[in-house]
Amino acid sequence: MEDSPAGKKRRSSVITAGNSRAPNRSMLRAVGFASEDFDKPIVGIAHSHSDLTPCNANLQPLAEAAATGARSSGLVPQTFGTITVSDGISMGTPGMRYSLVSREIIADSIETVSGGQCFDGLVVIGGCDKNMPGGMMAIARCNIPAVYVYGGTIMPGRFKDRDLTIVSVFEAVGQHAAGKMSESDFEQIEKNAIPGPGSCGGMFTANTMSSAIEAMGMSLPGSSTMAAIGEDKLASARNSGQALAKAIEMDLRPRQIMTRKAFENAISAVMAIGGSTNAVLHLMAIARAAQVELSIDDFERIRRKTPVLCDLKPSGKYVTIDFHRAGGIPQVLRMLLEAGLLHGDCMTVAGKTIAEAISDLPAAPGSDQDVIRPISNPVYEQGHLAVLRGSLAPEGAVAKISGISTRKMRGPARVYEREEKALQAILNDEVTAGDVVVIRQEGPKGGPGMREMLSPTAALIGKGLGDSVALITDGRFSGGTYGLVVGHITPEAAVGGPLALVEDGDMISIDADLLALELEVDEKQLQKRRENWQQPDFEHDGVLGKYVRLVGSASQGAPTC
Repeated sequence: MEDSPAGKKRRSSVITAGNSRAPNRSMLRAVGFASEDFDKPIVGIAHSHSDLTPCNANLQPLAEAAATGARSSGLVPQTFGTITVSDGISMGTPGMRYSLVSREIIADSIETVSGGQCFDGLVVIGGCDKNMPGGMMAIARCNIPAVYVYGGTIMPGRFKDRDLTIVSVFEAVGQHAAGKMSESDFEQIEKNAIPGPGSCGGMFTANTMSSAIEAMGMSLPGSSTMAAIGEDKLASARNSGQALAKAIEMDLRPRQIMTRKAFENAISAVMAIGGSTNAVLHLMAIARAAQVELSIDDFERIRRKTPVLCDLKPSGKYVTIDFHRAGGIPQVLRMLLEAGLLHGDCMTVAGKTIAEAISDLPAAPGSDQDVIRPISNPVYEQGHLAVLRGSLAPEGAVAKISGISTRKMRGPARVYEREEKALQAILNDEVTAGDVVVIRQEGPKGGPGMREMLSPTAALIGKGLGDSVALITDGRFSGGTYGLVVGHITPEAAVGGPLALVEDGDMISIDADLLALELEVDEKQLQKRRENWQQPDFEHDGVLGKYVRLVGSASQGAPTC
């Protein structure tokens, strides 16, 4: 989309450009425009409200609140919808192939409407995992004044005096299958884990990405960890509509905010909060849309100097609403700034720099909580999202190395084509301590769609094998995954990457300290296997076929444009 000249209103100028535009005005009068509205900035309010998933079930009221805030500030809001796919519902099924695909469709649809309507500004509101990166990719492409509004985190479920999240259910499957949980307890966890609207309650992908967006400066301070239900969230949406008016007045564009230093701030925040491996994939895709150079090596560079400060699920103790009450992202950013680990001069959508926005906060977390640790006593000295390389991953792979007791493993491969076969093997006790489970043909092209492997990893935890079995894949992991697991292996198996050549019984070594992922098979044997390897059939109909033809490597964020 072309940028407008500084200070000019793109849509309004189109509508008021003489009598030839009278049909435009007539169409808009039919949807409620008054004569005076044609001289005001016209803005889009994009949202993904639906009852497909609790993550998005509360977004319509937020869209209305954002529109109210925009209108009270002299803007004319127009609301439109986009899609969502529920990761939690589609997990472990063929439907999960559409999850990462939905990120691209969300970005394309918001860009299409914004371009077609020539909006002066944009508010994007989303809840489930791909809503955030999809919306941010559209914001970056359009490059008109914009603000992101997160739908909010779910409150934790409760059973037997412990907090529950969606991951509790997946782990209960493994515990029940192992005879470690009664049918009655299993049913109660299933009934109580998700108590109402909001995105999954730990520091899983949705809350990770909302936090990264706030750290990047594209959402209002303190808004990324709020509960989905409550006046605070509605007020934040209204304030976001008002903030958009100020951004339009300043002609403050997303690419002025989403600089390389802003992405480095987002990565630092993701490391500090112990966020999802999916942040690597999504931040690279957003950076590409913003025309900012970013690579997986940047994540590794920042990881080495950034401590994990927050004790959050899935590997930690607390849920996101606890984090919010302890100070949330603003408090973490203040601590990172004090430690010289944040670029304080980066601009935010609120019209202030990061340093200005957090200047009133204390340099250390409150002593009455232990959700956020002081810099002097972190959960881990270094960040948790590591980039591994080696003979199995020459272009890189991503592992979450926090909260694992086994940092090195060498064991025989148990190879499975597709997630379903691996899950069945785990539940049937075919996988034993010391094994390295290999799940392939789950990459961006091979899946297609790079499914998340939460079901098999949670089953391993439930079976009591989380510390004694490793799992590697060219697919992704849910933000709820933990243990010795390595994903995003590139090149993926479907394009002839080394993972395609692994056979049952091959010895594989993983070293989280040396950041190495190695296949212990001599090169002559591998060459024979390469000569016999045949590329799988990529023929798919419809949107999956289009995706396979366009999608790039996970090492670049799995982009389609």
